Amino acid sequence: MENLKKAVLSFRDERNWGKFHNAKDLAISLNIEAGELLENFQWKSSKEATGTKKQEIEEEIADVMIYLLLLCDRLDINLEQAVYSKLHINAKKYPVEKSFGTKTKYTEL
Repeated sequence: MENLKKAVLSFRDERNWGKFHNAKDLAISLNIEAGELLENFQWKSSKEATGTKKQEIEEEIADVMIYLLLLCDRLDINLEQAVYSKLHINAKKYPVEKSFGTKTKYTEL
């Protein structure tokens, strides 16, 4: 994860774009890219979208990750640590014995 973050920051810094990357605009850009990812699935089945739009989906996923890494950098958030922390929280909300094989929200388990 650290090498990926360094590569993204290097790309940004080589272009002197950091001055434009405030938290608000990065969060907006992250959501715009997520919307572009969704466009690849619009009006298609999951199988059809992944069968015909795989390259586009991959590129949009990469854009989402790039903006996520940039936002984490701007907010001084360790993404890897944040994910592990959230998994721990979710494990408490969704214990295996109650949530295995079900899509029920934790408030209804």
